[in-house]
Amino acid sequence: MFVPRVTLVSRQAVLAKSAPRAFMGTGRVLRQLHSTTTDAECSHERLTGADAGISIINFNRPKAKNALGRNFMKEFNQALQELRFDEDVRCVIVKSSVAGVFCAGADLKERTTMTPIEVAAFVHSLRTAFGNLESLPVPTIAALDGAALGGGLEVALSTDIRVAGVGAKLGLPETKLAIIPGAGGTQRLPRLIGIPRAKELIFTARVLKSVEAERIGLVNYAVEGSAYDKALEIARSILTKGPVAIKAAKLAIDRGTQVDISSGLAFEQTCYAQVIPTEDRLEGLRAFKEKREPVYKGR
Repeated sequence: MFVPRVTLVSRQAVLAKSAPRAFMGTGRVLRQLHSTTTDAECSHERLTGADAGISIINFNRPKAKNALGRNFMKEFNQALQELRFDEDVRCVIVKSSVAGVFCAGADLKERTTMTPIEVAAFVHSLRTAFGNLESLPVPTIAALDGAALGGGLEVALSTDIRVAGVGAKLGLPETKLAIIPGAGGTQRLPRLIGIPRAKELIFTARVLKSVEAERIGLVNYAVEGSAYDKALEIARSILTKGPVAIKAAKLAIDRGTQVDISSGLAFEQTCYAQVIPTEDRLEGLRAFKEKREPVYKGR
């Protein structure tokens, strides 16, 4: 598969232009950017101080176990829109503030009020939203402290890294309801854990605990404590790396793995070419020579 060089350079030029700026300061506080009302079902927060650059998408619909309803998805999409064009964002963590659940999947009570056409349109909107999460230009991490079932797991599958807490339960149980995963589950799960395992999990609607999910590669880590704490640790590690390089690496991996190896290597070369003229690359070399930590500015 041949990928035109002009198109790749154009995408990367946008990548370099939109690279985040450096973050300074001490201490860690939370500042909510939107959905400032206490009854927001999905809010967007930004960490500041030493953790500046880490943004949080927080699920908070306790009465419905964070089920994916119309209003929830409206706020979720708003958060994604803000994150995509926020040049200060370097990493995004998706988490739940509801004890024992990350996301229980579709709002089945709401679903019963929909016509077949409305159901199809809503599932399409879920598929689009999760695609938008997947295509965010910065690394994304799902902190799974509790159940992530159906659409909830499909959210997690759309992130780059997944961390499961001790009480996490993960599965795609849609076949129990005589439907199939419709928001990316049948495509992202086999690409992640392999076709045979994905088929088994979907055909049987089996729900996994965190340790088994880690064993088959569904999650990166199964932790004894809080998944959010581990996700934050990973995000902090990402913060110290060159932000332009991180974006370029994510794009190279995501696009390159969808084509044949020759085209993927060509795409990697084009992505690499975009980091060569950056100030950050020169700062990295100076810091190495001077035996100090680099200070990257995202340009």
